[in-house]
Amino acid sequence: MMNKIAVLIPCYNEELTISRVVNDFQESLPEATIYVYDNASTDNTSKVATKAGALVFQEPNKGKGNVVRRMFADIEANIYVIVDGDDTYEASKCPEMIEQVVNNNLDMVVATRKTTNSGGEYRWGHVFGNWMLTRSVSLIFGHGFTDMLSGYRVMSYRFVKSFPITSKGFEIETEMTVHALQVGASYQEIETMYDSRPEGSESKLNTFKDGFRILWMILLLFKGEKPFQFFGLLSLLFFVVSITLSIPLFTTYIETGLVPKIPTAVLSTGLMILSFFSLISGVILDSMSRLKLEGKRANYLSYKSLNR
Repeated sequence: MMNKIAVLIPCYNEELTISRVVNDFQESLPEATIYVYDNASTDNTSKVATKAGALVFQEPNKGKGNVVRRMFADIEANIYVIVDGDDTYEASKCPEMIEQVVNNNLDMVVATRKTTNSGGEYRWGHVFGNWMLTRSVSLIFGHGFTDMLSGYRVMSYRFVKSFPITSKGFEIETEMTVHALQVGASYQEIETMYDSRPEGSESKLNTFKDGFRILWMILLLFKGEKPFQFFGLLSLLFFVVSITLSIPLFTTYIETGLVPKIPTAVLSTGLMILSFFSLISGVILDSMSRLKLEGKRANYLSYKSLNR
């Protein structure tokens, strides 16, 4: 069971590229077993991948997160390589990435993307969105990756089996990054070239829809994993607005002895109450979050590292 490298390729309608991806990784990693998980494709992805020599499985629940969850549950290996099936990543870099994992006893090596074609698959808008989302995660959860949304990674058995996936779609990379930062997983980054898709192959990424889904995942993780900070910010917001509304009321009361704007006074009081309850909620949920984090770390440490 624990004597191999597994290359995991999630796919949806990639018949034009999957053969090239499989062949490139067979050439770069002849000792690896290559698995293709077809995510309800409507083209000949499965047939082409099988003909190329990959082991092909079906995952009917659409969404990259669903596919990754299934792959991580099914496959047993020392080292896992996960890569998109769109022929945009540099397979020749994989041996170096694996060498870093083995020699430095790492849990993850991420391929950071570099491109010479800014009008291709990795356009400046995608670069900016990736930078913004990556910086957001770094600010909330501590120093993180420079290319959080890269779909090309090498991971250890310990990391893969301790990762509790809840994502369904492209937000899986965000969840993976936050999990690594939380449990203290060791990681490095290696710069690789990122190419455009070949002609006729279309990206499955919806820039705005998936971007908002990733942002929503960051907010959910912020609320769930850092509840004191999340609800503390809400408490501060309610407090500031409440005070801002109440200052003119107090000024008028001191001058005239009257409170002419009753609705504003009620709103200000309500916001102050919300501020108090938000702070209390943050304190209580933070204690629960710390217990959950200890459980995640204990589960992560229960698996042996690569060199043990």
